[in-house]
Amino acid sequence: MKPLEYFNQHHAEIAEWRQNLHRRPGLLFDVAETADFVADKLREFGVDEVIDNVGQTGVVGILRGAAGTVNHAIGLRADMDALPITEATSLPYQSEIDGKMHACGHDGHTSMLLGAAKYLAQTRNFSGTVVLIFQPAEEGGVGAKAMLDDGLMERFGIGEVYGLHNRPGMPVGTFASRHGELMASGDNFTIEITGKGAHAARPHLGVDPVLVASHIHTALQSIVSRVADPISSLVVSVTQIHGGDAYNVIPQTAKMCGTVRSLDQALRAQAEAQLHSIAQGIASGMGATVEIDYQTIVPVTANTPEFAEIAMAAAANVVGVANTTLDGPLNMGGEDFSFMLQARPGAHIFLGQGDTAGLHHPEYDFNDEIIPYGCAYWATLAEQRGRA
Repeated sequence: MKPLEYFNQHHAEIAEWRQNLHRRPGLLFDVAETADFVADKLREFGVDEVIDNVGQTGVVGILRGAAGTVNHAIGLRADMDALPITEATSLPYQSEIDGKMHACGHDGHTSMLLGAAKYLAQTRNFSGTVVLIFQPAEEGGVGAKAMLDDGLMERFGIGEVYGLHNRPGMPVGTFASRHGELMASGDNFTIEITGKGAHAARPHLGVDPVLVASHIHTALQSIVSRVADPISSLVVSVTQIHGGDAYNVIPQTAKMCGTVRSLDQALRAQAEAQLHSIAQGIASGMGATVEIDYQTIVPVTANTPEFAEIAMAAAANVVGVANTTLDGPLNMGGEDFSFMLQARPGAHIFLGQGDTAGLHHPEYDFNDEIIPYGCAYWATLAEQRGRA
């Protein structure tokens, strides 16, 4: 039986796992309930080894093939954590935990890899070793790096690694990726502005940090429009400005926060330097001071071209070449799977979610219709690499 046939037959069971996970979301590393569910399922399936608490709350499953003695291990990664969003779906399985929901589909990613694990544990139609990686804290906690720091690649002998994410707006039953750069780096910044407080009726006696923040905000937009090469991709977004507590008081301080996204390391460094220069220069010229905290969070997600071809060949085996592309759209979102791709060759791939609410939206729900395709992709990839 081909993998897709198997998963069509077991679709309802895997969808039930997904909906159970959806009810009980956890944030960042606080995913013990999900991790326990994963570990229990892997042991139930007869996975050879199940290791808990990798990278704090990650789970790793080891499957050894029966078809030959190819001496290599491939890593297949799914993320487990949810988002601090209040769900607005009214689904029968909606989140039972206030202020937390699976608004990015990690419940689906986890369930699809579990489905593949069950199939592979039964069939063993591959050589070498498959390492099933269930990662916490993708949503801003760099859980991938935590697992790497805990020796993920070395402990389990992983030679190549693959990731998958659902993509709203792409048709169901389609896959997309790219050679090389796929998703942007993600950096965060906080600019603390100190001026001089005063009565709002006597602004000439103070230095208004809110006005300074407004000028900095406007000037930061010139990084994209006048510093970056127009052909390059760069985003600089100020997402928060905080200052003051009263109608009639010019505050002493103000704070602004935001993010920088880029697909090029040199441009990323240039944007950081320019942000510092603009903020410091404007503040100084207006009589204020600034303190800048610039945090480089995740690097560019860049596929190894050869392994992007390997991943797409597995996808094409499931859905046909016409439903796959290696000329998929670039994405300015960040993904901490980028750390794993820096550690080992591999590829990240998108699976069409259909016409649904977007990622990180309170009305988003993972489309259970795509479960057989994701499971079959993972199983086929394991079987094809086992024969490499």
